[in-house]
Amino acid sequence: MVFDELRSNKKAQVLLGVLFGIIFGFLLQKGGVASYDVILGQLLLTDFTVVKIMMTAILVGMIGVYVMKAAGLVHLHTKLGSAGATIIGGLIFGAGFAVLGYCPGTAAAAVGSGALDALVGMIGIVIGAGIFARLYPRLDRTILNKGVFPAETIPELLGVRALFIVPVVAVLIVGVLYLLQAIGF
Repeated sequence: MVFDELRSNKKAQVLLGVLFGIIFGFLLQKGGVASYDVILGQLLLTDFTVVKIMMTAILVGMIGVYVMKAAGLVHLHTKLGSAGATIIGGLIFGAGFAVLGYCPGTAAAAVGSGALDALVGMIGIVIGAGIFARLYPRLDRTILNKGVFPAETIPELLGVRALFIVPVVAVLIVGVLYLLQAIGF
């Protein structure tokens, strides 16, 4: 099967990663979320462009992944999460977002559109990732595995098939998107 060959071809994986990264950055830029003003508007709850794009991406990705899984085209490789990892990740992400005003994806898109502040932020992201990688063995032993979640996915947690969860979540997302549009956001 072509997908099995692709999984074993590291060069093709890197090339596809770069290609899809460029497409992702282009779409973020076109969607307007690489703009500091749009992100600030989201944080001030005056512009919901970021939420709408994220929810649409979650909707499309969720449906796409589960359709591909049902067709046998992909195999999910999930990892148990934990409260420790979630808290540490949230603190690092939140601190970076608060200082820079971009998340990593929007920062990369902003760099692509020429934003100097985002370029400085991307340098900080690389330095921060290096520090985290250096501290990872110690963090993994002490904090990251504290409060391990009881399941890898929501369907597993609820003891039902994804076939039942995906449509419910899809309807909820579409409902929120419709409500945001209806109230003028």
